[in-house]
Amino acid sequence: MRARQAFIEEIGGPEVIQWRDAEIGEPGAGELLVRHEAVGLNFIDTYHRGGIYPVRLPSGLGMEAAGIVEAAGEGVSGLAAGDRVAMLTSTLGAYADRRIVSADAAIRLPENVSAEQAAASLLKGQTAEALIERCAKVKPGWTVLVHAAAGATGQILVQWLKAIGATTIGTVSSDEKEAIARKAGVDHVIRYDSEDVAAGVRDITGGQGAEVVLDGVGMATWEASLASCKRRGLVVSFGNASGPVTGIGLGPLATHGSLYVTRPTMFDYYVDPAEAAVGTKRLFGMLESGAVTVEIGQRYALEEAEQAHRDLEGRKTIGASILVP
Repeated sequence: MRARQAFIEEIGGPEVIQWRDAEIGEPGAGELLVRHEAVGLNFIDTYHRGGIYPVRLPSGLGMEAAGIVEAAGEGVSGLAAGDRVAMLTSTLGAYADRRIVSADAAIRLPENVSAEQAAASLLKGQTAEALIERCAKVKPGWTVLVHAAAGATGQILVQWLKAIGATTIGTVSSDEKEAIARKAGVDHVIRYDSEDVAAGVRDITGGQGAEVVLDGVGMATWEASLASCKRRGLVVSFGNASGPVTGIGLGPLATHGSLYVTRPTMFDYYVDPAEAAVGTKRLFGMLESGAVTVEIGQRYALEEAEQAHRDLEGRKTIGASILVP
């Protein structure tokens, strides 16, 4: 069996993405051959390509996809040809029209969750579940600041927080993104292009600050995140869209009110199969109930991945993006 695959031989900009036709064979014991119907595009893909997160070269790209099982290897139980599945793997290579994956990495899709929805939401949705429910342990009534609230992950975070009874403050940079964040259900919006974020948060919270700050932006928002947090609050720095947070001492945590800070990755909350199953079930429940919806703002042909990366890094995308084989 042959597959069309993206790969990189060097670290660099979107132009380093190449394509090849490769012989992938047939699934072995415990494996599935899956024909992709949709491939997820995530900011972490740009970190792999650009070297923020080092990978062994040459390397594939992409961590999540959804599609149809075409063949199952020996010993696979519970999944067979024709089943609809989604896959999220730490092994890169989802930018492809077909892929052989471990059956353990495949999740059967509920009937009313489409392949596009799954590819657009699995990593982002599991990230939201892990950050809100198991990392920050957000409680009803808490106020949570969500940076980049109009982004794909930001929208899911806002919807999830609203579903569990938290009050949300979202930062955005334009009228269009403000409208998107409000559609997602954000309670308060701060325009970081024209307003002081920390001052806005203090005003909204009567001077107290937010119990939790969810910051996927990184270095550009670090100081604002500290200054927006309530005494003994928690800053969750989970992304590097503006570059990684570096050169930071512990002293500012004390001066800003004995704050807590964590730098989590979703995969550390999905290592144990039982924990992963609970988290995934929770995500699908949110999607099926309509509490969380996924806006797919951009659909690119599979081999338009280079342009998709340029748009993502240029902050030209709205909501989630997928590649369509």
